[in-house]
Amino acid sequence: MALFIERGYDDVTVADIASRAGLTKRTFFNHFADKREVIFGQSDEFEARIIDALATADPELSPLEATVWAYGHGIAMIADYPELVRARGRLVASSRELQERDLMKMASLTAKAAGVLVQRGAPERQALFAAQAGASIFIAAVAAWAAEPERGIEPALQDALAELQAAVV
Repeated sequence: MALFIERGYDDVTVADIASRAGLTKRTFFNHFADKREVIFGQSDEFEARIIDALATADPELSPLEATVWAYGHGIAMIADYPELVRARGRLVASSRELQERDLMKMASLTAKAAGVLVQRGAPERQALFAAQAGASIFIAAVAAWAAEPERGIEPALQDALAELQAAVV
């Protein structure tokens, strides 16, 4: 990440990353499929946390409430790293390749969340709407929190939820 921050995503090679880490390229590829995965390496763990939390959310919660609650559970893994979240956001914004990858990861998470909501009893369209809205709330909350980390990540999530609810009423 330090290399990407210093030079920009496009100007860093796998050889550069391996050298900085004191590894060979072969060792790098034992851990990452490509250099994008350095930026998205934690996304599988994040996705699993959200999906697991959603599956165990209070059954009394609405699909949207359950989704936001699950994102709150997942978001905790970044709560101590606002500077890294800001840097990652700048990197993703600087590269079409990273933007596409980010959208693909979010689309995958949204589809899985919608599937869990259907398993919880939500009608299919309602589950999809709730999953997509939850993703939008998460994205807005992370951006707001990264800009003002002293506010706290959970309040940013609740504010984003309230703003979405106000927008659709």
